[in-house]
Amino acid sequence: MSRRVSGYGAPLWHLLLLVACFVVAGYVTTRVVAAGIWLGFAAWLVGAIILHDLVLYPVYSAADAATQALTRRASRRTPRPAAINHLRVPAALSGLLLLVWFPLVLRGAERDYRGAVGLSTSPYLARWLLITVVLFGVSGLLYAVRRGASSRADRRAPCV
Repeated sequence: MSRRVSGYGAPLWHLLLLVACFVVAGYVTTRVVAAGIWLGFAAWLVGAIILHDLVLYPVYSAADAATQALTRRASRRTPRPAAINHLRVPAALSGLLLLVWFPLVLRGAERDYRGAVGLSTSPYLARWLLITVVLFGVSGLLYAVRRGASSRADRRAPCV
């Protein structure tokens, strides 16, 4: 067994975890097929892969590179905490919320949602925008606190 595992190139726990993931994926696949929604699921999966890999990934990679270039240029002038992660984290959380709830946020599921729960999807856009503003606001406040602490530490440091 140790010869096989050493040929695998990773610890045994990694192989067992990978097998467990395939077991769970197989179970989910059987449930999707049993529910009769496999064609819609396959279309969604292929669409998500194409949309993410061919459209979204290049867009947010370019936006991240541009933001890094701007923050790097600004940080060369005065040493301070990196601002990039204070932009990445709220943007990623906001994007994840939009990805999960986009049919409700963009009112694409109004008829189905109203039929299922009897409510409108109209509050979702305002709520998502509010959460996004709060995420960026808290992150900006945290950045300001870190930057203030950094500048106070720089003033207290002895000149050499």
